[in-house]
Amino acid sequence: MCGRFSFIDIEEIRERFQTEPIDIKPNYNVAPTQNVPAILPNHQLALFRWGLIPFWAKDPSIGNKLINARAETVDEKPSFKHSLQRKRCLIVVDGFYEWKKEGTTKKPYRITLGSKEIFGFAGLWDTWKSPAGDIVNSCSIITTTPNNLMAPIHNRMPVILSRESEQLWLNQSIVESSLLKSLLVPYPANLMMAYEVSTLVNSPRNNGPECIVPVESKLLFES
Repeated sequence: MCGRFSFIDIEEIRERFQTEPIDIKPNYNVAPTQNVPAILPNHQLALFRWGLIPFWAKDPSIGNKLINARAETVDEKPSFKHSLQRKRCLIVVDGFYEWKKEGTTKKPYRITLGSKEIFGFAGLWDTWKSPAGDIVNSCSIITTTPNNLMAPIHNRMPVILSRESEQLWLNQSIVESSLLKSLLVPYPANLMMAYEVSTLVNSPRNNGPECIVPVESKLLFES
């Protein structure tokens, strides 16, 4: 799964995706229900609540259970199949966190690209309207099987799209589930790295540069 990530350099997001400015602050420890930056077709940058609320939902709390969508069944699940066809996005990050179980403890790791560049998760979004008329735009991150870097840490990983795949994912003319699902594969392990970080990230209340500082001599893999 993917339950925490970070986006720090807002200007880098604008330059990388050629978007207009948006009012959002860096977040070193993003947790579900928080607002996250998402790229839509035509280089539009939006803010979505993390935890997808399907348009047909009666209770918005369903979003708390839909922070991730499995690549293998994303075209089958009622919560996601509509968005797969019509509402795809990129969730912009510079790294994500996962916890590796060691004995009775779990150690947090931060995973990034080896280049340290920002990148995009394959995401889905939807618009929900409350009985009072309030509009909520929300999203989910698609996950897949782990690559060789992630396998020792967790049995799932978020789908990271290459730049070529980003363009296909955002192409609204593409609706074939088989083609879309062919993009939802593990990112090459040799282009990624992971390092242990402080247990400060265990709590979303901790949200500062100290969350991404490596624990000394605890580099797990690198490209």
